[in-house]
Amino acid sequence: MKKKIFIGIGVVVILFVLWSVYGLFFAPKKSPPTTASFSDNGLDIKVSYSQPSKRGRLIFGEEKDGALQPYGKYWRLGANAATEITINKDITFAGQAVNAGSYRMYAVPGAVAFDVILNSELGVNFGAASEPDHTQDLLTVKIPAEPLMPEAETFTISFEPDSIGVNMNMVWDKTRLRVPIGLR
Repeated sequence: MKKKIFIGIGVVVILFVLWSVYGLFFAPKKSPPTTASFSDNGLDIKVSYSQPSKRGRLIFGEEKDGALQPYGKYWRLGANAATEITINKDITFAGQAVNAGSYRMYAVPGAVAFDVILNSELGVNFGAASEPDHTQDLLTVKIPAEPLMPEAETFTISFEPDSIGVNMNMVWDKTRLRVPIGLR
């Protein structure tokens, strides 16, 4: 009888381990990791983030309405790990000076504008759902929330060159954020 119990427990443990390994390494990710890159005139920018999808949810809005990213609350600009931006030259980021380097980038959504913040805390993985150490914030810029039609199902960061540098575009749901970046 004891032998059957131990065999049963062993089978359950093995199934749990196999299920965990599959989930961690083989199952398709709901919010896959990706990068957005820009390279021109010696300026290289790379943003590493994960891409959540809308999947019928209210994305930006009031907390009482069940918004995934409520107004006034920390958002890691993606999913899973913290979003990181790496810049190889000194730039202006929405008009503010930023030295070359790597930074954590996050936002605080609002109805008409988002605060986009660069922070020196790096290497934050799956614990990125918790707020960063705000004493390591380097700058905060207010970026207007532009209406987006048609809606974007998946959160995406991209770069679009313009006459003074490049715009980093962040789109999701019905919202586009456009962060102007230029060389200093």
